[in-house]
Amino acid sequence: MLKVFVILAPGFEEIEALAPADVLKRAGYETILVSIASELTVTGSHGITVTADTLFKDADFSDALMLVLPGGMLGTKNLAEYEPLTKLICEFAQEEKFLAAICAAPSILGKLGLLNGHAATCFPGYEDCLEGADVKTDNVVVSGKYITARGAGVSVEFGLRLLEALLGRSQAENMANKMIFTYPF
Repeated sequence: MLKVFVILAPGFEEIEALAPADVLKRAGYETILVSIASELTVTGSHGITVTADTLFKDADFSDALMLVLPGGMLGTKNLAEYEPLTKLICEFAQEEKFLAAICAAPSILGKLGLLNGHAATCFPGYEDCLEGADVKTDNVVVSGKYITARGAGVSVEFGLRLLEALLGRSQAENMANKMIFTYPF
């Protein structure tokens, strides 16, 4: 089974990690929470501690379909500074695998030069970090294998758009209906 990996760094925005992970798990995807810290427990930006499924150094990304990068100012900073992750992100881009980022995290993709020629969105104030992108203000933007979103308030929509990218619009609409979510396609 192909897997989706949600990468957790200290200071991550909790809802931006857990809402998409929940949506994808409901759809049957093996969704793995990965800690870049030295331990499985990772505390988010609002003091909620989450136990990851594995440490980054122990994860096998060979059958990964998608990486999801939650935002949060400190979380994004920690993700961007973790060289094994930025190397993996670049490998995913080369292999044309899905890269999804929300809030401040799309800035990581921009700083790596991966958004050149792609549309993207981010948390207001981070637009300059989306180097080479056609910056949009939509809640969620899908451009090729890149999926970006604005922030915490659109976390469920972000998760549904990830599902749409993987399984198609009808599956995402079906999941939205099951969750009593009005999905603005």
